Amino acid sequence: MGFSLFCFFIKTHNMSKITGIKREKTRGRRVNVFLDGKPALGLLLETARQTNLKVGQELGESALENLAKADLRQRCYNSAARFLSYRPRSESEMRQRLARHGYDAETIEKTLGRYREMGLVDDAAFARFWVENRNTFSPRSKRLAKMELKKKGLQTGIIEEAVNEIDEKENAYRAALSRARRLAALDDKAFRLKLGQYLGRRGFNYGIIKEITDRVWKELRKK
Repeated sequence: MGFSLFCFFIKTHNMSKITGIKREKTRGRRVNVFLDGKPALGLLLETARQTNLKVGQELGESALENLAKADLRQRCYNSAARFLSYRPRSESEMRQRLARHGYDAETIEKTLGRYREMGLVDDAAFARFWVENRNTFSPRSKRLAKMELKKKGLQTGIIEEAVNEIDEKENAYRAALSRARRLAALDDKAFRLKLGQYLGRRGFNYGIIKEITDRVWKELRKK
């Protein structure tokens, strides 16, 4: 049974008694809660435990509504955890992802607040991670790194601080080396053209491209 609060219980009962809490067979992380002998709502097992639901407990309308909100917050929290499990995320990424899953703005902000308190959502830390990852696996220019971080919804100050750590010449050189091996059989003109285009796509300016292509070409010829 999917998450629902049946209007019957909210509208016609001042108080309803929990007469059963049964774990769903097909989805063990959820439970069905029976009120006055009838199935009334489906909750995450986590929600049921956190709110200490027990058979015999009586719930009024406000308590049922609070349960619904608590379950929504827990589902949002779990969705965020899954999204973060792949790699760090910016706040903007998290907000957009959770909104696409149908969560309302208030629930999203409360969820992000919990993750900020734990240090798991931190735009400055995310920016550093992103730049370090790019520097290691896919070197690029400051300009391109700025563009990428801006798309992640980061503030200008955070972006500037993160990209200041980029050594453009070093990044261009490492990027060029990774590509030059594939171009080693080309003549001087073709090599410079192809490698220059590649570095241009990585965001490097003409001066750096010329310096690095000259350097790499000379190094290859010495081998």
